Amino acid sequence: MDLELLAGIRTPQDLKRIPIERLPELAAEIRWAICNQIRKSGGHLAPNLGVVELTIAMHYVFDFGHDRLLFDVGHQCYPHKLLTGRLGMLEGLRTRSGMSGFPEPRESDFDLFAVGHAGTAISTAVGMARGDTLNGEGWSEESTDGRRVVSIIGDASIVNGLAMEGLNNAGTLGRQFLVVLNDNGMSIAKPQGAVAAYFDRVRLSNSYGGFKKAAKEIAKHIPGGETLSDLYHRMGEMSKALISEDTWFEKFNIVTVGPVDGHDIPTLIDLFNEAARFDRPMVLHVKTVKGKGYTFAEGDATAFHSPGAFEVVDTPDDDNLEREGCRVEIKKSGRSFTAAFADGLTDLMARDEKVVACTAAMPDGTGLTKAMRTYPDRTWDTGICESHAMDMMAGMAKTGLKPFFAVYSTFLQRAFDQAFQEVALQGLAVRLCLDRAGFVGGDGAVHHGFCDISLLAPLPKAAITAAMDEPSLLAALDFMAGYDAGLSAVRYPRDNVSDLFADQPCPPFELGKARALVTAADPDVAILGFGVMALTGMDVKTELGDEYSTSVYDARFAKPVDETLLTELITAGVQVVTIEDHTVKGGFGTQVLEACNRLGLDSRKVTVLGMADDWVYQGGRGEQLAEVGLDVISIARRIREVLAAEEAPTLPAASAKSAKQTGVR
Repeated sequence: MDLELLAGIRTPQDLKRIPIERLPELAAEIRWAICNQIRKSGGHLAPNLGVVELTIAMHYVFDFGHDRLLFDVGHQCYPHKLLTGRLGMLEGLRTRSGMSGFPEPRESDFDLFAVGHAGTAISTAVGMARGDTLNGEGWSEESTDGRRVVSIIGDASIVNGLAMEGLNNAGTLGRQFLVVLNDNGMSIAKPQGAVAAYFDRVRLSNSYGGFKKAAKEIAKHIPGGETLSDLYHRMGEMSKALISEDTWFEKFNIVTVGPVDGHDIPTLIDLFNEAARFDRPMVLHVKTVKGKGYTFAEGDATAFHSPGAFEVVDTPDDDNLEREGCRVEIKKSGRSFTAAFADGLTDLMARDEKVVACTAAMPDGTGLTKAMRTYPDRTWDTGICESHAMDMMAGMAKTGLKPFFAVYSTFLQRAFDQAFQEVALQGLAVRLCLDRAGFVGGDGAVHHGFCDISLLAPLPKAAITAAMDEPSLLAALDFMAGYDAGLSAVRYPRDNVSDLFADQPCPPFELGKARALVTAADPDVAILGFGVMALTGMDVKTELGDEYSTSVYDARFAKPVDETLLTELITAGVQVVTIEDHTVKGGFGTQVLEACNRLGLDSRKVTVLGMADDWVYQGGRGEQLAEVGLDVISIARRIREVLAAEEAPTLPAASAKSAKQTGVR
């Protein structure tokens, strides 16, 4: 497709010069550019296709080089990026040299926050609105050159507890503040809960074309006590016609307009022009179609939420990515840990009727979908409510059930307080299945799972495990089902499972016991790998060859660590190297060092390798591991350095001083 209009947009000011009647052409170009790239690289497809017209209209009216635009979650930001001069970065989508898949302030001043978690946009927008007002930069009828504030949030994200806290405070703002509710009836999966059901009713009961409401009660809830005529004075004719009476948002003292068609560009532009001049908080309820423009994405918005690379079959024309009768096939790259978990949990539920499970809006992402289909009465999707999910699991544990909470490592952070107060403190056995642990590749810094060990290790009686392959993942689930002393967790990456040890029996997990993968009679070094890094340890052994005698262990537990093994190795003078795809601060290696201190062992014999104390951005998972020295070559090099230093003769104090002065190391 010829990107005639899109190629000419360097800034949103270029967009404003395009006649409104040609904006649907621009929308088609944006959709094609996004879909054409994602079919090659993977990325968030359906969320971005659904907000193309909405994003065009927002940028057509507001000046987000001056005004404030806050994204919630952020995986719907691709059209925004293309309208702010980043078309040239699209080819490198989700790679270090190209465009991040989420808002990224390092890329552009048009991105205010690096965003990857739901529910945050309204609160950060309230903060910017208050800050601009205090700085004398906020928009008002008296200061029309001030900054306006707009946040965009989805119907599934707005049920998050933080979003509700933000709404509660937004209702107290006595100034312009616009919340755009992108209501597509979807999150990553179907939204859950009473609020989702409310939006379903609103979609059915309200028309898009415009309707008159006698909004008698709204004025009572507007800060300052304006009369209805005052309210109408501040609003345009279209907004008056679309005021929704007795809405959920009205309870937060926020005027609600809509729902309106989120793909009708002229109507959206008119409404945004009116909203830009309204000096009280407003919600604009916009109805969109997730995956809009491509029937394969519209028809299965969950599968095409964030697909890998895919192929449009039977389409000879690359400009025509979708024609009648064509098929779309997502490329498969092997069996994932998520798929292994899906089968393992379903099997466990078949064997133990006390096992129940939940997820927070990630049934497909975590693999819980299979269990939900097989055992619908024992599985739940709570929606984007990680804190609630953790507490719900605590309540179920209190009744004697065996709850499993499937959650991305990065989203576990949102439920730490509940893991502490309602689970660990109560001595309850809630089991956490931490998908996407470690580096996550293209999603980058906002989604890396590098805090889970550090968060959970301080909790008394917590048992923290990791899986290196599918058999060990299944064994870990079995262990957790039988561990009743407290909270337990198993972590595994966004990666495919290895079959390196497929022909060997996998011993069951025993609390605080490592598994020997290969042992040398008189080792120079012992590699303790946590999770999949144990397999990396096997490759490191191959890289070292006959140069050094090497033993490799699957550590299995970060808490409690295998103190017997540590004592044997360090007492025998063996150098111990720990490797993990987690930060070294509070991670597995730190637990090993603490155990050495506790046992009176020489911690100088331990070298800890893990994620650097820095942010690592989007790219391939292998590339990210190499960046922080967790690839095979880098680990082998570090081991050689450690062993060479150990072999070097110790100089007397006087000689050491002389050597330092002459540059000898």
